[in-house]
Amino acid sequence: MKQAVQPDGLVKPAAPYSPVVVSGDLVVTAGQVAFDASGQLAADDVDGQCRRALDNVRTCLQAAGCDLDDVIKVTAFLADLGDFPAYNDVYREYFGEPYPARTTVGVSLPPGVLVEIEATARRPTPA
Repeated sequence: MKQAVQPDGLVKPAAPYSPVVVSGDLVVTAGQVAFDASGQLAADDVDGQCRRALDNVRTCLQAAGCDLDDVIKVTAFLADLGDFPAYNDVYREYFGEPYPARTTVGVSLPPGVLVEIEATARRPTPA
């Protein structure tokens, strides 16, 4: 069984996908870019786009009952692999040890989009 979640503060996708899907204690986000609540890019540099994309990932996770500390896997797509050091610097601000497993690949993204980030997490068991 799976449940789709539409987080408050995120633009509802026009394309046929869900921003977050929950199945049992597993939470999977769709790729998040640096869109603000109105669907506009919130930054034009990789640092700002990484921050906004990770903030959007956090918003998705929180809507499903977990947070960045619950992430077990991150996949990031960079328009320019030369931005990898800047991405790493921001990533370290959002995630601590033990770090989630991670894959980062260089891809062609839509014009102006420099980074897209998705995450897989496990919801914590209630105490």
